[in-house]
Amino acid sequence: MLKRNSLFTSVAVGKAVGFVIGMAGFVCLSFFAKETSLMLRFGVLFWYTTLGAIIGVFGVFTWHPILRLPLPWWFRSFILGTWMNFVLMLFTYDQFKVLAASVFGETSIFVMPYWMLLEGAVSGLLIGYFATKFGGEGRDIVDVDPRCETE
Repeated sequence: MLKRNSLFTSVAVGKAVGFVIGMAGFVCLSFFAKETSLMLRFGVLFWYTTLGAIIGVFGVFTWHPILRLPLPWWFRSFILGTWMNFVLMLFTYDQFKVLAASVFGETSIFVMPYWMLLEGAVSGLLIGYFATKFGGEGRDIVDVDPRCETE
């Protein structure tokens, strides 16, 4: 059987890798900071699963139409992971600041929750790598029914 790249595979792999990262966050939060709420832990789990789906969908975009620049997988994934974790920090800044202080101590350099931006960038790169490797990128991943093609 001929292997064909698809958007579905890209999104599914992105969600799977995001779920694994989210599950690692879920477990680490319950292990290192027992006082974190179950709601925050599930939020982290679902956040990274959603991030994986978004990165998988954005595999279609390989060219920026306004800047007229290529968008390789590593750039898209880096930007999306960093941006989405920035949005996460806007919503949960106070909770993560208290969490970081309890884990690392008040005087540590890691007290600022914006270190999560770096974690988002690394997670985005990891998700993007696997989504692109197994699902492909560009126009090739958009499934088109052969009955709909006109030539």
